[in-house]
Amino acid sequence: MSVPPYHRAATPVRFANRIEAGRVLAARLIDYCDRADVVALGLPRGGVIVARELAAALHVPLDVLPVRKLGVPGHSELAMGAIGPGGVRVLSDDLIRELQIPAALVERVYAREMAELERRTQIYRGSRPAAPLAGRTIILVDDGLATGSTMHAAVLAAREERPSSIVIGVPVGSREACDDLGRLVDRLVCVQTPEPFTAVGLWYDDFSETSDDDVRAALSAAS
Repeated sequence: MSVPPYHRAATPVRFANRIEAGRVLAARLIDYCDRADVVALGLPRGGVIVARELAAALHVPLDVLPVRKLGVPGHSELAMGAIGPGGVRVLSDDLIRELQIPAALVERVYAREMAELERRTQIYRGSRPAAPLAGRTIILVDDGLATGSTMHAAVLAAREERPSSIVIGVPVGSREACDDLGRLVDRLVCVQTPEPFTAVGLWYDDFSETSDDDVRAALSAAS
């Protein structure tokens, strides 16, 4: 049996909240502690809270990488793709075909979410410049991976900045998403890949919604 390209716990457990998840994840990435070439990038919204704890524990800078999921119309939690900065777009063509979603409807969702992405980027960053990424090791952090489409968009967007290496760090994820994404980056660390996976929120006692204000507060505190 081949060894997966990521760490996973033998016995899955539920995290109390994103704060605990970030601290547990940081322990799996302790070899990046106190490195001047490392920056943690949280995916909004919940991933920023996880990344804040990780960045604090590892003593590395924190920034945000805005990405947006393209939800299936009528089932917004189901991702048919994702978008990121610089016009990055990732689509799940198999799912779109399976659900027979018209191309025109996909484009409408894309336009709506692109407008929201731009709005949130301004809210989160304001006048603060983005952290320099060229030549650095970046750790992309989210609170979990279901389909992996949002993280896939984040990887593509981050790659445009020419980092020296890309690491993905998540507390929990589906094995399929971790396997797929692990092939795209230099390293992927997932604390646990429970089966059946079902949904990210099932592996947290508190998976309450993260607000824009929460994201701004986390970034301001880190800066």
